[in-house]
Amino acid sequence: MPGFPQWPDHESVLIRTGVRSGLPIVVAMHSSALGPAAGGCRIWRYPRWQDGLEDALRLSAAMTAKFAAAGLARGGGKTVVAMPEGYVLTPAGKRDILYDVADAIEALDGRYATGPDVGTSPQDMVVIGELTRHVFCKPAEDGGSGDSSPATAAGTVAALRAVGARLGGGNRPGGDSQPASAANPLRGLRLAVVGLGSVGARIAALLSEAGADLVLSDIDPAKKELADRLGATWCADPHRALTADVDIVVPAALGGVLTEEIVPGLRCRAVVGPANNQLAVPHVADALHERGIAWVPDYVASAGGVINAITIELDKGSEDQARQRVLAIQDTVAGLLESAVSRGVTLAAVAEELVRARLGGAESGTA
Repeated sequence: MPGFPQWPDHESVLIRTGVRSGLPIVVAMHSSALGPAAGGCRIWRYPRWQDGLEDALRLSAAMTAKFAAAGLARGGGKTVVAMPEGYVLTPAGKRDILYDVADAIEALDGRYATGPDVGTSPQDMVVIGELTRHVFCKPAEDGGSGDSSPATAAGTVAALRAVGARLGGGNRPGGDSQPASAANPLRGLRLAVVGLGSVGARIAALLSEAGADLVLSDIDPAKKELADRLGATWCADPHRALTADVDIVVPAALGGVLTEEIVPGLRCRAVVGPANNQLAVPHVADALHERGIAWVPDYVASAGGVINAITIELDKGSEDQARQRVLAIQDTVAGLLESAVSRGVTLAAVAEELVRARLGGAESGTA
């Protein structure tokens, strides 16, 4: 993540060999300035186990930024189980790994809680939860917060509303005849949603309800059915969708899509989406700014899912409290936009300042 050192700024890193699986279990805790650490559990194959360690360091630092920007009393953490390349993962082997993860988390005595990530699911959190209570994002039927996709989508749309209000509406020729308003700043705007997985599809549906004009794209041609159902323009080529003539591009699939090569071809006014690690390299944020394109950092726009899960499962808050925290992303982004525009700097720079201020205030007792 831009501007955030990965090592040795981590408070603690636990590395242990799983007694059942024999695999290296890494739990990286980047910061507890705001509260106990939390982050997903990633089970993945790596050329070297040290590559998994580097992943854990990078991802846990990003989680610190996500929680701080969202105003949550949590620090960044991440679990990575590094399987060697070619490792055959059986159901029994997966269970052994999950129990090894649970042992490592329980040994930390509440300093860290984990949720799903690449290679794990909400149901896997139930298995981990058999041995430790420091887990979140379990299915609703198992007492958890359930599927995080709706909250992630709602948080992203909240961020989009803030940007839409700043852009001042769309009213493109041939578009929605009803203008945008303070109550519905997305009406009349044209947005390209690139990636129609569980989160991207929900974002598209919410934007359609808001009266936005949509361009939808996915590498899976079967997703065209959603575009037809929503009355959206279908674009089979994700690259063409990224460079479409729209107001806002919404990356909702893989990261790294904003490269130095693609920035000159962008024809949007803003980029706001839930895909993680959107910048191929940090200075792409400056290149976007130079072209007058507002980029909302992904760790701000994508925070809705983890906000919802932590509020309900770890903070024991109500569903209404969780919803209000998710929708508050709109106010966060609006504030970032106002500061960035008035000072002539990138949103990335302002967001990083916000994160550092909140962390610094917590450490000094003034948060």
